[in-house]
Amino acid sequence: MGLSYQDLISEAKQEIPEIAPEHLADLIGKVTILDVRESDEYDQGAIATAQLVPRGLLEGVIGTHVDDPNDQIVLYCAGGARSALAAQSLKYMGYPNVSSLQGGFGRWKGEGYPWRLPEALSNDQRGRYSRHILLPEVGEEGQIRLLESKVLIVGAGGLGSPGALYLTAAGVGTIGIVDFDVVDATNLQRQILHNVDRIGQSKVESARETLTALNPDVKIITYHERLSAENILEILADYEVVVDGGDNFPTRYLVNDAALHLRIPVVHGSIFRFEGQVTVFEPYEGPCYRCQYPEPPPPELAPSCAEAGVLGVLPGVIGSLQAMETLKILLGIGDTLSGRLLSYDGLSQEFRTLRTRRDPSCTACSDESHPPAIIEYDQFCTPGGVVARAG
Repeated sequence: MGLSYQDLISEAKQEIPEIAPEHLADLIGKVTILDVRESDEYDQGAIATAQLVPRGLLEGVIGTHVDDPNDQIVLYCAGGARSALAAQSLKYMGYPNVSSLQGGFGRWKGEGYPWRLPEALSNDQRGRYSRHILLPEVGEEGQIRLLESKVLIVGAGGLGSPGALYLTAAGVGTIGIVDFDVVDATNLQRQILHNVDRIGQSKVESARETLTALNPDVKIITYHERLSAENILEILADYEVVVDGGDNFPTRYLVNDAALHLRIPVVHGSIFRFEGQVTVFEPYEGPCYRCQYPEPPPPELAPSCAEAGVLGVLPGVIGSLQAMETLKILLGIGDTLSGRLLSYDGLSQEFRTLRTRRDPSCTACSDESHPPAIIEYDQFCTPGGVVARAG
């Protein structure tokens, strides 16, 4: 006959060191703590710094929670049995510094050590975001993080439309949209936030209607105004990430300079006819927009979509890539495009990635203590100082 469950627990506890609550309390913030209970148990209370990794998923996802197998790891469950077995399994997988909390969460809580009620999703939200929650890199904790996030989208046009739709569907809790234009019939070939019934309506209000109908969890804040040197710092200050979906150089330089002041990452996208580019400008960690384009080009070299044309599906590709980069930044997963420029050619259906570097003599980001002045760029970029509409 095989060993009983109790025999297995006894064997695991003999092999795996147990750590007393008072000892673990001294190690908070210094070790990785994994809660191997089920999500309904976790919702009733947990150690503040613990990551929820249900026992049945542990072996398959441990690599996403622990970078170095030699790190010190403490597992806990309700009473110490499941965590001992789980720790034993991790030891066999090559994690030598693993231990189990003696007496589990029940003893920790009973002896008065600090704990918290985790932020939890509603049952409806668990259903809506179930495909996110299944991803170990996201999970319920990551989805809660998205719901607490704030993203500003510059432009409710060709690039802003798919970006706004996917970020709203993903549950980014607060989305700001800034655009001073109104819906025109020529927009509908690519700007999928809008429809024929809204021609003449402000783009931000049209966007609000579409996005609110898609996901009522998301708060949509609209700015029916042109970004300017007077208002940009005030508007950007409330957000964690800026998605630049404009198609004119004055806005791009203005967003870049303000983001350096506020140290906010910018997910940049641009399109021209059949080609597009995406990158991430991480203030003072990677290159900024001015590292690539130190000075605005002459107006005749900066045609808008209205002048040069654009295949309607192209901004859908680039805007979706911007949404992907934004979610990676918010969740802290993957490698962003900071320091890389992703170029797309729709006619050849090819992607190319180019390395980019900070310019040590960049007038905008070379000196962190002296961010660039916030000025208007209309006179440098557009004929007669007229600002081009969003793509």
